[in-house]
Amino acid sequence: MPSTPPWNVRRLPEAVGRVFLVTGGNAGIGYFVAEQLSATGATVVLGSRNPARADVATASIRARVPGARVRAVRLDLADLSSLETVVESLEFGRLDAVVHNAGVALDDPPRRETRDGHELMFGTNHLGHFVLTQRLMLLLSAAPAARVVTMGSFAAKSERLDLDDLQSRKDYRPKRAYGRSKLAQMYFGLELDRRLRAAGSTVASVVVHPGGALDSLTPSRPPVHARTTGARLGAAPAALLVQGKHAGAWPAVRAVLDPAVRGGQLWGPHLFGLRGRPRREAVWNHLADRSIAARLWEASRDLTGTTLDPVSG
Repeated sequence: MPSTPPWNVRRLPEAVGRVFLVTGGNAGIGYFVAEQLSATGATVVLGSRNPARADVATASIRARVPGARVRAVRLDLADLSSLETVVESLEFGRLDAVVHNAGVALDDPPRRETRDGHELMFGTNHLGHFVLTQRLMLLLSAAPAARVVTMGSFAAKSERLDLDDLQSRKDYRPKRAYGRSKLAQMYFGLELDRRLRAAGSTVASVVVHPGGALDSLTPSRPPVHARTTGARLGAAPAALLVQGKHAGAWPAVRAVLDPAVRGGQLWGPHLFGLRGRPRREAVWNHLADRSIAARLWEASRDLTGTTLDPVSG
């Protein structure tokens, strides 16, 4: 019986005829997820709140991937009402995978809010994707074995949720708020899969993280991303422990394409969880707490005014 060849990040399986949506696909890790998926022959849709940047990214992908089937739709996760028309914007009868990649990170101390009155990072990174999943569920269910791939962060490993202050109203610290927003996403991805399994759905939910992914180690994709020689040389020592955003995309790409990947799993880089080829890793201890995940789920429904469970659409 022939053995399955090892996963090769530079020799991806064909995915002609499949449709993938990548939120935040116009820049950073999301751009490289989209570029790599485009090379499989799939149709890749970039979800972006900035049409001009999305146009630049699609042009870049087409220049690097001959015959790429790539286009963009406007998607603003910080404005929940805008997500009501996302299905019509996609113009497809099914969706084979969505990569929940888009997100914001704030370094400045002032706390900011979305149009819906949610703390910006928690509202965009977690609540926006929570609602988007509901909107897309009918399209995902129409595919034979669709996947929801949630991009977490290694920064979430050292964080813990405060379920009594999810919006960081009492104590706002930008880096902590970001880590907690990504942790909330990861709890959501795992809880989603449990609910999908309980409902007998064919859709699977997988959680991934990119490890340590730096702009200075990322190959240039002008004008999407330009890396100077000085930045490359200055970051050389860091390459022993971390990687560029092109490699940070690998766990998500594998979670979309590899038939061996299963729902409820966590995937990240193989070397200390920070760099290297994608591999399955044990779900972090605090992420395995189902009671926190269930409470976050209910809180997310209340905060977004969601009346339907994302599993049922």
